[in-house]
Amino acid sequence: MSVKIGNIDLGEFPLLLAPMEDVSDPPFRYVCKQGGADLMYTEFISSEGLIRDAAKSRKKLDIFEYERPIGIQIFGSDIESMREATEIATLAGPDLMDINYGCPVKNVACRGAGSALLQDIDKMVKMTAAVVKATHLPVTVKTRLGWDDNTKNIEEVAERLQDIGIQALTVHGRTRAQLYKGEADWTLIREIKRNPRIKIPIFGNGDVDSVEKAANWRMEYEVDGIMIGRAAIGYPWIFREVKHFFKTGEILPGPTLEERIIACRTHLDKSIEWKGPKVGVFEMRRHYANYFKGLPDFKPYRMLLVKEENIETIHQILDEVAEKYEHILPFSEMA
Repeated sequence: MSVKIGNIDLGEFPLLLAPMEDVSDPPFRYVCKQGGADLMYTEFISSEGLIRDAAKSRKKLDIFEYERPIGIQIFGSDIESMREATEIATLAGPDLMDINYGCPVKNVACRGAGSALLQDIDKMVKMTAAVVKATHLPVTVKTRLGWDDNTKNIEEVAERLQDIGIQALTVHGRTRAQLYKGEADWTLIREIKRNPRIKIPIFGNGDVDSVEKAANWRMEYEVDGIMIGRAAIGYPWIFREVKHFFKTGEILPGPTLEERIIACRTHLDKSIEWKGPKVGVFEMRRHYANYFKGLPDFKPYRMLLVKEENIETIHQILDEVAEKYEHILPFSEMA
């Protein structure tokens, strides 16, 4: 059976790309879409920033036809600001609106936004209701199990948010107190799925970094789909590999060196296209190491790539990498 959010048909078991600050911008989303992501989200956008018309927040509203279906994710601590921001974001033409109640970082949570709202469920419900009313688009939510081990209130949250009209819920299997440490625990996510009152799709998030884990957790935790975040950085092929395994039970060989280089070049070109040459080259630097993870003695090339400002020279360095490592085994066999 297909999973649907509103009228958006996501197929039988969708794989979602998690919104990641400073990572999931349009160039990164482009390579992930090519890698097989079924639904993607923008980086989270400050509601206050949108209302103030801050350039950084506005820029994050950029979405492209090839990315669809795509959701814009907003966060904030003030209900009225969230309502206004929803109206502004809706005009950018996404397929859905997503609210972030999961971000654990201090400068978000300590300002009463993101996961801080897990400490005030009544306010979270009011805020969500305001967002649902402010847009004709389906509204989804991403959150965590609770604030800490003593307040894992996600089951109550799921029911109450469904009751006021959200159309899908993604749960990261950690509390706010855990940040990104320790292991994600999906058992409460399964409890939500088993609750006969819950009718909306429930997606699991946290620690899915391999085909086997995706397949095992799909069965074990009974989720409607999986959201993948950090494992897709420098490895957009994870989506196609998981899908291939679900279809055939076979593990695809990892990407070839050529595929890695093509994806890296594409990411660079899109980065330059969207941000301009200077910022595009600069912001691509954090991605090189991830694209070539596992290559022996890659460090000298990485050092060259992260220092180089000339676009042509960067492509020449990538040519050298292709030449030097062309006889190497596929990455999946090197581990």
